[in-house]
Amino acid sequence: MSHRSRSVTLLNASYEPLGHVDFPKAVRMLFRQVAVVEEGDETRRIGPHPWPRVLRLVRYVFQAWLYREAAWHRGGVFLRDKHRCAYCGAKATTVDHLVPRSRGGQWSWLNCVAACSPCNARKGNRTPEEARMPLRFASPRVPLVGEIVRERRAA
Repeated sequence: MSHRSRSVTLLNASYEPLGHVDFPKAVRMLFRQVAVVEEGDETRRIGPHPWPRVLRLVRYVFQAWLYREAAWHRGGVFLRDKHRCAYCGAKATTVDHLVPRSRGGQWSWLNCVAACSPCNARKGNRTPEEARMPLRFASPRVPLVGEIVRERRAA
C-alpha cells in the first residue's frame, strides 16, 4: 500500500486544502466530530462513516503562519517570480543580485530576482540601471508564506 493511499486529504471548513493526515488520525477526527467525509468509498465503512478519502473540518481553522513574511531561500525567489526572468520574461534559471555581491549586495528578497542565464551574464557586475536593463516589475518584494505555498502546489 502506497503512502498516498493511507493518507486522507484534509480541507478547511472553507474547502481550502490544508494537506494530508494519516488514516488513523482521520478516523479519530471523524469520531470526535471535528471533520466530516467530503469524499469517501461507500463500499467500505468505518462504523457509520464511509471510508474517507477527503475530510472537511467542521470549523474554520485560521492559519496565521500563512500570513507571515517568508524566510528567504533561493527556490522561493523562483516561485515568487513564477520562474520568469525579471529582465526579459524568459524561463529563469539563475538568481541575480540587483546590487552585486561584490558591491555589498545581500542574499535577500529585496535584492534578488530570478533571471535567465543570458540576461544575468549581460548584466554582469552592474546594477540594472548601469546595465540599462529595467525590471519587468516595479521592484522585488517580500512574499508571504501562503504565496510561496500556493505557488509550490501549483508548480
